[in-house]
Amino acid sequence: MSVTEAPPAHPAKTEVRKPSTRRRLVPYWLLLPGIVWLLVFFALPMVYQASTSVQTGSLEKGFEVTWHFRTYWDAFAYYYPQFVRSLLYAGTATVLCLLLGYPLAYLIAFKAGRWRNLVLVLVVAPFFTSFLIRTLAWKTILADGGAVVDVLNTLHVLDVTAWLGWTENNRVLATPMAVVCGLTYNFLPFMILPLYTSLERIDGRLHEAAGDLYATPATTFRKVTLPLSMPGVVSGTLLTFIPASGDYVNAELLGSTDTKMVGSVIQTQFLRVLDYPTAAALSFILMAVVLLVVTVYIRRSGTEDLV
Repeated sequence: MSVTEAPPAHPAKTEVRKPSTRRRLVPYWLLLPGIVWLLVFFALPMVYQASTSVQTGSLEKGFEVTWHFRTYWDAFAYYYPQFVRSLLYAGTATVLCLLLGYPLAYLIAFKAGRWRNLVLVLVVAPFFTSFLIRTLAWKTILADGGAVVDVLNTLHVLDVTAWLGWTENNRVLATPMAVVCGLTYNFLPFMILPLYTSLERIDGRLHEAAGDLYATPATTFRKVTLPLSMPGVVSGTLLTFIPASGDYVNAELLGSTDTKMVGSVIQTQFLRVLDYPTAAALSFILMAVVLLVVTVYIRRSGTEDLV
């Protein structure tokens, strides 16, 4: 007598429900306020400034769009020293911020222990006061006859900086060194925080593994810590260099007429000379130059994982 086997049971078909149209539109509705904000406060002002840069006329007679693109060439040809100076000062301040910020971020991430939160508060403490007040404080710190200048003179540091053209007459104020010091101080937190975030993500077991493989602390830093912290390095340098290149407060308060940056020129053209087309053209030239430098830097950095 043969036993007939029962046919295998087919699994019940699960019905896949497509999300409703309203649910699919929820992400777009959530993005709408941010998109409107960017359009109103970024895109529209950019379009307005672009139209202003190709206008001719005066404030008394009025400006009109005449597609006068020569304004760009004239502005760059006349003010190119300020562009070079801005990139030089911003680049120097960025390097100094990296050299000062990386060790501090490393100590906060790996050595601070229970004091980590306190040190982080001290890092962001300058943000509790006005940018203008912080910069004015440096006029007192670097004042002629002050303690800082006396120490630098005693150590003959100012002799070296004067030979490099960064100071003159054994004084710091109204020199390139003062402007760079102000930029470094004001933008140092923008370097430390991304570096700390990147370093804090590194798994401590990687350092232990490197030690088990008889790697020296220097080798561990070079082979493990530094490569894994590169996203923070790239983010910190961008957050420092981009605003520093367009800054004018430090150049106005700590520098002189020989240390004017392009931000100072733009501010003067907008508010004093009232030459709006030139000011707008300078703004777009600065944006293009910074964008070019940043693009090349990101491509050369070898990392796209930004913090």
